[in-house]
Amino acid sequence: MSNDPIHQFHIAPLVELPAIAGYDTSFTNASLFMVAGVGAAALFFNWAMKPAALVPGRSQVVAEGAYNFIHGMVKDAAGEEGVKKFFPFVFTLFLFIFMANMLGMFPYFFTTTSQIVVTAAMAMMVFLTVIVVGLVKNGAKFFKLFVPSGVPWPLYFIVTPIEIISFFSRPLSHAVRLWANILAGHILLKVFASFVPMLLAAGGWFSALSILPLAMTVGLYGLEFLVAFLQAYVFAILTCIYLNDALHPGH
Repeated sequence: MSNDPIHQFHIAPLVELPAIAGYDTSFTNASLFMVAGVGAAALFFNWAMKPAALVPGRSQVVAEGAYNFIHGMVKDAAGEEGVKKFFPFVFTLFLFIFMANMLGMFPYFFTTTSQIVVTAAMAMMVFLTVIVVGLVKNGAKFFKLFVPSGVPWPLYFIVTPIEIISFFSRPLSHAVRLWANILAGHILLKVFASFVPMLLAAGGWFSALSILPLAMTVGLYGLEFLVAFLQAYVFAILTCIYLNDALHPGH
């Protein structure tokens, strides 16, 4: 089972709880690492910003840098109105995904973003927020999103259905992009890492060849840390773009 690349994604109950309306509510390893990710982010920012020094230390520089990075991203993608209304939402999403991805890089830890139900829940939350905000703020004008300006009217028969399909496929692509990248990366790591003990156990010249999958595993491990950040960033920037559509449909 240790060589099975899929076993690392198995959800196991840690604390059995009674079912509610037929649904299992047990506290699982996925639940534990979601709580751990939220707790780690909260503890870090509380510790880093507690001094509130005029000349910041290293931890405060990291915390302020993360804040300014997401603030600038939201401002560039959704404008000042987007910052005022949605910065906490986007910042929370980014930190949750980033911490979940980073925790999953440690051996024997669970990667919550490798579960499609987790990424789909976040994608649907963004999608429903866009619809509610767009309708509340703009009313019927929100539907201008499906009728881009500057298009010759005969082309609307083609463009409008494409825009509708594109809009309603957003949560699917939003969820699958994060899930597939994390899932594939961890499977690839496990596959290459499993070659090392197999070649060593074979003995002889095969032992010497084990250096190749070992080097590949180390390289992939470094790449996966980059992917962990990039996927959190991509999810957050797409959220900003979608929220901008809710605030300024048709722009």
